[in-house]
Amino acid sequence: MPLSSSPEDRPGLDPRRWLALTVISVATLMVVLDASIINIALPQAQSDLGISDANRQWAVTTYSLAFGGLLLLGGRIVDFVGRKRIFLIGLVGFAAASMISGIATTGAVLFAGRALQGVFAALLAPAALSLIAVTFTDVRERAKAFGVYGALQGAGGAVGVIIGGVLTEYTTWRWCMFVNTPIALAAALAALPTVRESRAEGRRRYDIPGALLVTTGLVALVWGFTHAAEKGWSSALSWALPIAGVLLIAAFIAVERRTAHPLLPLRVVLNRDRGGAFLISLLTGAGLFALMLFLTYYLQVNLGYQPLRPGRASS
Repeated sequence: MPLSSSPEDRPGLDPRRWLALTVISVATLMVVLDASIINIALPQAQSDLGISDANRQWAVTTYSLAFGGLLLLGGRIVDFVGRKRIFLIGLVGFAAASMISGIATTGAVLFAGRALQGVFAALLAPAALSLIAVTFTDVRERAKAFGVYGALQGAGGAVGVIIGGVLTEYTTWRWCMFVNTPIALAAALAALPTVRESRAEGRRRYDIPGALLVTTGLVALVWGFTHAAEKGWSSALSWALPIAGVLLIAAFIAVERRTAHPLLPLRVVLNRDRGGAFLISLLTGAGLFALMLFLTYYLQVNLGYQPLRPGRASS
């Protein structure tokens, strides 16, 4: 009797699956890198573009808000339009948005470019996860693949500040944005022959009202606190924006309770275990974002360190 075949020889498995995992992991590493690489470059970018102290955080926040606010909708688009197609669109769009950020001549252009990066990252990240899930059909291999992917993404934050320090010190802060373009385009070319197309079956349903409400609500909240830091709480807009943000988020919750195909099923966050994990992730992420930003300014502006040294310290 013939010996049982190993998983590598088993029919039905994609022979290029590990190469596809490499391409997917490298491509989505940019998503994590871009959340941290800007921190080291920001003091020079602020000085170069004349950004005020109150507004400098938008270089980080616009990316995070667009990414987080559109991530769930991006996942729905990925499943129905085509995982490989959206993965490629995300890569090309991310490359273009990075170029816009790199050539920015004003703070507003930089913020717009960063927001566009967040939009395409919201397509790229769920496309990558979906592609790994459908590429690795063997349960054990899938667990190993997600472990490799998670380890690389986890290291991305630390690597980002180091790369940001090297690029800022030896070139210019603009290369912290430009560096994404060749990586994204190379990943797109590599994905063409290695990644298979797939999509979910069924009727397409997108919760557009939910996506608009949660994204505009979060923007209003952040904008309100930013305005208060610059103008003080005596300004009517400093109160109006956070109140509008809270009302928009409350409207989002009401929409999610009533819609047949919610963007975020409330049972997910109301579950004690999942909700607790989400809350811990929120608090940890918020603390790390704030720490990295203020630590960068303290080391570079107050202590006069060159960019590479704060990059090593922040990692």
